[in-house]
Amino acid sequence: MSVLMWIIIIALFVIAFIGLIYPIIPSVLFIAGGFLVYGLFQGFESLSVWFWVIEGLFLLLLLGADYATNLLGVKKYGGSKAAVWGSTIGLLIGPFIIPIFGIILGPFLGAVVAELLVHKKGLKDALRSGLGSLIGFLSGVLAKGVIQAIMIIYFLIVVF
Repeated sequence: MSVLMWIIIIALFVIAFIGLIYPIIPSVLFIAGGFLVYGLFQGFESLSVWFWVIEGLFLLLLLGADYATNLLGVKKYGGSKAAVWGSTIGLLIGPFIIPIFGIILGPFLGAVVAELLVHKKGLKDALRSGLGSLIGFLSGVLAKGVIQAIMIIYFLIVVF
């Protein structure tokens, strides 16, 4: 039974990391799901209140990192709120429209199109906002990957 538990937990953690590339996958839920599976199989007594508080704080940090890095990337390169929204929409639909490259092109094109249509910016400024969106997205993936790794390592330290 223990082997089955660890297979499920590892699968959930792997899916969480896939969620870094495909943001439609809620990484946070899969990481928390791994913790819950452990608790269901082994009992929740081994996961103290402090464990849940610390993981909860990391969870909030994880949620905030995604939004903050995108916002900072777009704003740093002169983008507007419309560019932030455009890049977010592009991030969500890009992988489905352009399967392999959509994850990179989606946020970039979303920000560019938003700047061109909503704020009537010139192509140069719109492309600059798109670049900021791309940099913000890639920074977010890196930040979330590190936070997720810390969450999993902390979990493993607690259970072993």
